[in-house]
Amino acid sequence: MNARELMKSPVISVAPSTPVHEIAELLLEHHIGGVPVLENDRVVGLVNEYELLRRCEIGTERSAPPAPWWAPLRGHASAPIDYVKSHAQHAQDIMTHEVTTVSEDTPVQEIAVAFTARKVRRIMVLREAQLVGILTRADLVEALARQSADEPAAASHADEWIETRLLAELDRQSWWRSSQSTLMVHKGVVEFSGLIESEDERQAARVAAENVPGVRAVNDNRVLWTTWAMMN
Repeated sequence: MNARELMKSPVISVAPSTPVHEIAELLLEHHIGGVPVLENDRVVGLVNEYELLRRCEIGTERSAPPAPWWAPLRGHASAPIDYVKSHAQHAQDIMTHEVTTVSEDTPVQEIAVAFTARKVRRIMVLREAQLVGILTRADLVEALARQSADEPAAASHADEWIETRLLAELDRQSWWRSSQSTLMVHKGVVEFSGLIESEDERQAARVAAENVPGVRAVNDNRVLWTTWAMMN
């Protein structure tokens, strides 16, 4: 799954000269939380609903958290910038210039990392510098729901098939130690035995098993190393 499959298109956008009140109307009309700003068909900024929270028209211009006491010492005089953001009448003055972009072929895994690492809510999808789509965190949640709905009910797989597939998944994990743990499958029920070093390993193994089609239940009878050592 990649950006092309997840993105919303066409994208509602504004120009640098678009009035702030028109942007607010667009967000309300289309039930969206932000719009990209385009100039000569290129993305130059982004206006999120966050930029509209502190506005002089509604008396919230002074609602920003107070700056730290050391800000003036480091030259962080934010008052003029705050004034512009709360009083400016056009997109070009309130937009954020830091826009996260990806190509159409970007895998969903990289998109998820970008959302988390950059703490953004919207990502622009480009095709040779041209805006072709937009992604939000909600699109990833929607994709997850759609994927789950599209998957057929777990088939009744043979125990041997379940065991082979589960072992293949576990052997790829650093926390799985085949020298300490074993498993067997009987009528779709996975039975773990052996030793573990933490309860986190037990939980991870259960999750791995539950993701294998055909698994009906998981019984983990493994003993913590510390408990085993005290008993022997």
